[in-house]
Amino acid sequence: MFQVIFNEISAAEISQLPTLEQLEVLNEFKVRPEDLDGLEEKDADAPFGQIERDGKKLYRYRASDVRLYFEVSEDHQSVIVHRVLSRNTFQDFLYRANLPVGDDEDLAQSKQFWELIEEGERARRV
Repeated sequence: MFQVIFNEISAAEISQLPTLEQLEVLNEFKVRPEDLDGLEEKDADAPFGQIERDGKKLYRYRASDVRLYFEVSEDHQSVIVHRVLSRNTFQDFLYRANLPVGDDEDLAQSKQFWELIEEGERARRV
């Protein structure tokens, strides 16, 4: 199982959730290398998804009304959570970016989405 690392932004985002929902999400979010194998095949109902742009892989984990966007560290020992978006925040983002709801491929093409992720990448890890 990977160690999970949150940055300042993703830690602040998850702290905005009600306490019980935070605990549920953190309890569910256990990532093993085998969970990320074979994600190139699209399964909209799967909890894990993969988004790729310019050779960069980003993963999505869906837990109830929350989406965690993360990458695997270079040493393959941990996952770094860049953003935690609640359903309302995520729906608002999709609406403002004029993207269809829930399509990882469309997210991969969205400049605004990658700017959101890059902001998380630049944030200090906690």
